[in-house]
Amino acid sequence: MRLPKRSILVLEDGRSFKGLSFGAEGETFGEMVFNTSMTGYQEILTDPSYTGQIVCMTYPLIGNYGVNEDDVESRRPWVEGFVVREASRIASSWRATETLDSYLKRHKIVGIEHIDTRALVRHIRDKGAMRAGISTVETEESRLLEKVLASPEMKNRELASAVTTEERYTVAAEGDERFHVVCYDFGVKTNSLRNFSKAGCRVTVVPADTPAEDVLAMRPDGVFLSNGPGDPAAMQATVDQIRKIAEAQLPMFGICLGHQVLGQTFGGGTFKLKFGHRGGNQPIKDLSTGRVEITSHNHGFAIDPDTLGPEVEITHVNLNDNTVAGIRHRSLPVFSVQYHPEAAPGPHDAVHHFARFIQILEEKKMAAAR
Repeated sequence: MRLPKRSILVLEDGRSFKGLSFGAEGETFGEMVFNTSMTGYQEILTDPSYTGQIVCMTYPLIGNYGVNEDDVESRRPWVEGFVVREASRIASSWRATETLDSYLKRHKIVGIEHIDTRALVRHIRDKGAMRAGISTVETEESRLLEKVLASPEMKNRELASAVTTEERYTVAAEGDERFHVVCYDFGVKTNSLRNFSKAGCRVTVVPADTPAEDVLAMRPDGVFLSNGPGDPAAMQATVDQIRKIAEAQLPMFGICLGHQVLGQTFGGGTFKLKFGHRGGNQPIKDLSTGRVEITSHNHGFAIDPDTLGPEVEITHVNLNDNTVAGIRHRSLPVFSVQYHPEAAPGPHDAVHHFARFIQILEEKKMAAAR
């Protein structure tokens, strides 16, 4: 049996960790972030929102139920690197088709294990998310640090264009078609499209740079703005197109990056969080009902509440840090949430937002029939 190679992880402030290689060997760079989910690592790996980032899992044992073809959330893994305390070499689930190690090797994703992930996460919480590098080929920490400092920062980085679909495609409705929804693909996850399909929606998925005129020409019942990676402040051209759709009074629903784009559409600004929200245990309060939901998040930026105009109502807040977690327009059929109601991975507390959007589409259809 071949012994794993030694590997090193270096942060941009000079902190370093020595461990063992798993997954692909080589060298990789990205923003170092952490995810607090206990399960769902395959959905995390294939979430396009992690483009440009190295992900550390806080749960100590990852990979024990292996990998399968059903739980992917996009066409391939997008993380730049993967960090765990211990990577299971055994895939115990009957659904598994391969181990996590072989999956990462096949997709050329560099991983590192047997480091103190608790110390790494505490460091990121104290100092903030920062650039990092993992290498099995560079043994000198100072030389790897030079490469880390030469890698791009996440702030002002536009990445939706790197993950979006190249061509328009359609997801058919399950059963009778009730509505037609256009999805702006900023890094959409499969389960979002599946939720719309189950609700009787035919979904046309379009590239992130699709002009508003092209979308309006399709005469959809509504528009969905998906999750995605990068700094929302770098997407002003997209914001301009979404503003035209809003002015046409077309119903819109945004999540994650789509939520941030909608915030900017109505004059709001965004800012970078210290270390972001990533995991399935974020408490969100609905300000209209007082109800608290436990939700799934993956974002490093947030809407600045002080920049929103009077026509925008803040509907949800994150109880951990009081950041904006949901907004709606007071007169237009438009709303968004910062988190992931598609729940892949879970929890499922917030899945009702899809039904909320469908209700808006139904109300508009009934009003047009009068």
